[in-house]
Amino acid sequence: MQGRKTHPPLTVAPRYRASQRLVPAIQELKRTVSKHREPVTALGAPAAIGPYSHAVRSGSLLFCSGQIALDPDSGELVGDTPAEQARRCLENLQAVCAAAGASLGDAVRCTVYMTDLAAFADVNAVYGEFFESDPPARVAIGAAALPRGAAVEIDAIVALSG
Repeated sequence: MQGRKTHPPLTVAPRYRASQRLVPAIQELKRTVSKHREPVTALGAPAAIGPYSHAVRSGSLLFCSGQIALDPDSGELVGDTPAEQARRCLENLQAVCAAAGASLGDAVRCTVYMTDLAAFADVNAVYGEFFESDPPARVAIGAAALPRGAAVEIDAIVALSG
């Protein structure tokens, strides 16, 4: 095999050395991130149905997890229509906001997820009752399905004072 260059054998450092250097860096990153976020648990809202917080406070914002129309006491889905479910979603969000010392009226953005956008006008009417003046920015998204067979889910980003 003429013309082929020969290369010295590659030397590979043991993997544990790299990981040993990364572990302290990852631990420091976790400490830094955790200083900038605080989970919020709302006693007046339905228990989370998965591994998530009701909301997370970060700086002057509160990021509220999506709420479906669960009754806070029974944990059962309530509301026969999308409009009735939207009302319960917004009431649950009010409880989450209150647990963080805020109100739903402080929302800067909401996202409404619906399995049937044909019910948008009815959901919109209920939504308007909660934001009569200066409503937040909003997104409405059609979803194929929502947890527990819900027809509506709503999340919010809320501005915190002070």
